[in-house]
Amino acid sequence: MPSRNATYEPYRAAPEARTAQTRAPEQPQDRFRPDIEGLRAVAVLLVVANHAGLGLVHGGYVGVDVFFVISGFLITLHLFRELQRTGRIGFGAFYGRRIVRLLPASTVVVIATVAAAWTWMSPVQAKAVVFDALSAAAYGINVRLAVLGTDYLSAELEPSPLQHFWSLAVEEQFYFIWPLLLVAAATRRASRRSAAIALTLLGVVSFAVCVWQTGHSQPWAYFGIQARAWELAAGALVALAAERLAKARGTAALTWLGLAAIVAAAVMFDETTRFPGMAALLPVGGAVLVIAGGCAKSPKGAVALLKTPPMQAIGKLSYSWYLWHWPALMLAPHVVGAEHGLGTWAKAAVAAGSLLPAWLSLKLVENRVRFNPVFKRRPRRGLGLGAMLTALACGAAAIFLGLPNEVRGEGTAQDTAQALAQQNAANDAAAEARQLEEARKRLLELIATSAPLTAMPQNLTPPVTAATNDRPQGSKGCLASLDETSIKPALAEGCDKHGDPQGKTTMVLFGDSHTEQWFDAVDAVAKRNHQKLVVLTKSGCTPADAYTIKVNARRAFTECATWREEAFAKIKELKPALVLMSTRTYGDPPVDKAGAVTVGKAEADKAWSQALIRSAKRVQQLGARPVIMQDTPDPRGASVPDCVAAHPAAVQQCALKVATAIYATRKTANEDAAKEAGFTVVDPTPWFCTDTVCPVIIGNALVYRDGSHVTTSYIKLLTPLLQAELKG
Repeated sequence: MPSRNATYEPYRAAPEARTAQTRAPEQPQDRFRPDIEGLRAVAVLLVVANHAGLGLVHGGYVGVDVFFVISGFLITLHLFRELQRTGRIGFGAFYGRRIVRLLPASTVVVIATVAAAWTWMSPVQAKAVVFDALSAAAYGINVRLAVLGTDYLSAELEPSPLQHFWSLAVEEQFYFIWPLLLVAAATRRASRRSAAIALTLLGVVSFAVCVWQTGHSQPWAYFGIQARAWELAAGALVALAAERLAKARGTAALTWLGLAAIVAAAVMFDETTRFPGMAALLPVGGAVLVIAGGCAKSPKGAVALLKTPPMQAIGKLSYSWYLWHWPALMLAPHVVGAEHGLGTWAKAAVAAGSLLPAWLSLKLVENRVRFNPVFKRRPRRGLGLGAMLTALACGAAAIFLGLPNEVRGEGTAQDTAQALAQQNAANDAAAEARQLEEARKRLLELIATSAPLTAMPQNLTPPVTAATNDRPQGSKGCLASLDETSIKPALAEGCDKHGDPQGKTTMVLFGDSHTEQWFDAVDAVAKRNHQKLVVLTKSGCTPADAYTIKVNARRAFTECATWREEAFAKIKELKPALVLMSTRTYGDPPVDKAGAVTVGKAEADKAWSQALIRSAKRVQQLGARPVIMQDTPDPRGASVPDCVAAHPAAVQQCALKVATAIYATRKTANEDAAKEAGFTVVDPTPWFCTDTVCPVIIGNALVYRDGSHVTTSYIKLLTPLLQAELKG
C-alpha cells in the first residue's frame, strides 16, 4: 500500500472563535477546552513521529482517528446549539467559516508544493503532483488515492507530497452531509434523541462498511468517507451528550484510560495491522473517552498533562504543522539528491524544521484571514473567498501543466527496431533460423554497447514522460482488477477473441500483470501461427497454485484463488494447444488461506517452484502444453522513467544490477523443477541483460515503464525471439 497519513480537525474552539456566537448564553461545554487542544498535540506528534520513521510509534497513523473524533465533536457541538437557538442552520455562514479557516493555509501549501515538485522532482513525478493538486483543491483527493491504491499497476508509486490532503477531503465531505442530515433528523425542535438516532444509524452502517472494506479493498476503507464517517459520528454523539457529561462525576479516570488507549494503539499497531477495520475502535474509543471525560472539567483528569504549555503550543500549530510536514518529508530527498531516501534522524530533523513554515503560516496567513473583521461579521463572505482560492490553486496548477515538461537528451542512438528487423523475407525455415540468429546477436551486441551509456538519447522510444502509458492497448479490459473474482468481465470485453479469430488451435496467456505485459508479442505470434489467443490475466495474481498476500489488504489473496479456478475451468473448456504462464517473482514465501506463512524464507524458492509446477501439471492434465516464462529483470519498485528523467545525463545510475534484478535461486529452482517435469521454460534474461548489468535503455528503446513492468514498445521488438521459443 501507499504510506499512511493523518488529518487534523482544523476547527478551533479557542476563545476568539466564540465571538461568532452572539445571541446564546455561553454553555459550559462551549468554553475553550485545553484538553482538546492538548489532544490535538498528542495526535499530531504521533502522526509526525510515524512519518519520520521513529520506531516507537509504528502505529502513529492512528492520529487520523483521533482528529476525526475531535472534528465530529466540535462541529456538532456548534451546529446543534445553532439549531436549538434558531431552529435552523445557516449553511452559508457555516461553510463560509469552514472555508475561512481551512483554505487560506491549504492553498498556500498546495501552490508551494507544486512549485517545489516542479523544481526538484522529475518531470514525470511533478506532473502527477499537479493532478494531485487539482484533486486536493477540490477536496476529492481521497477518492483519487483510493482508486490509485486499488490499481495494482500504481501500488508501488512514491507517495504524493499532497497525499495528506485525503483526510481534509474526508472531513469536508462529512461536513457537507452531516448538517443536512442533522436538520432533517432533529426537526425544528432540535431533538437530541432524533439526532442521536440518525448519528447512530450512520455510524453503524459506516462501521460495517469499514470492517468489510478493510478485508476486501483496504485503500477504499482507509481513504473513503463511507468507511470513516463512523469516527466523526462517534465524536458527534459525544457532543449531543455533552450537557449530561458536564454534570457527571468520576470522569477523570476515563480521560487517562482514553489517553492510554490512544498511545497503546500507536505503539502496538504497525504496517501489518489490518486498519482501519476493527482495530480503529481502540484509538477512536480512546479519543471518545478523553473528550467525554473532559466535559466535566475535572482537574484530576488527563487535562493536567494536556494543558501544559508545550502541549498547548503544539496544539495551536497542529493544523499548520500537519499541512507542511508531509510535503517537507516527501520533497527533502529530491532537494538533497538522496536517491534512496533520508535516514530516520534526517527525517526527524526535516519534520521538526517544518515547524518554521507552520508557524509562519499560522501567523501570516491563517490568523490574518480568520480573524479579519470582514469575515467575522459576515461569515457568508467566506464562500466568495473559497471560490477565489480554489480558482487560484487550480489556476496555478494549470499554469504548471502548461510549462515545458520535456527531458532533453543528447545525441541519437541506434534505432533498436531497425537493428532487430529482418533484412528480407525468409524463403525457408533455414533462412528464417539464420535471420533469427543474426537478430539475436545484434540484440546482444546492442545490450552490451548500451550498458555503459551515460546520456539519454534524443530519439528515446517511448519518451520518458510518456512511458507510464506505454502498456498493452489491445488487451484493455483483460487484466482483471485486484478485487475481481471472475473471468466473465474479461470475456465480455472480447479477451477470448485475440490472435487469429479463424485459427484452428488456441493459445492461452495465463497469469498476472507480468504475463499481460507480453500481450503484444504473444498476440503477434498467435496471428502468425494462425492461432486464437485467449487472455486470462489478473493484477497481482500468480498462476502458481499458492496464496499470496493481497496488495494493500494484509490478508490472503482469496480473490486470486477464486479467479484462478475459473481460469482453469475455461482452459478445460477451450482445450488449447498451448498455455503460456508467467508470474512476478514474489520475494515473500507463500501463505495459507488464513494468511499465515507456510514455509521459511530459506524454503520459499522451492515452495514457489513447486506451486508453479503444480499449476503447469494441471494445465497438462487438461490437454494443453504448458510453457513457463521466467520473470523479467525486476527494478524492485524503483521507477525507471522517474530515474531517467532525473538523471538524463547519467542514466547508468538507473541501470539494474543482475545480482539484484534477477532472483537467481528462484530462477534455478523453476528451471530444475520444470526440467524434471519435462516442461518448456523460456528465459528472457538474455534479451535484457549482460552478465552483470541490465541497462534501462537499449539502443533508443526505454525498457521499463515503471518500477516493475516492461514497456510495450520494447516487448514488441522481442516478438521474433519469443516466436522461436514457443515452437514445440
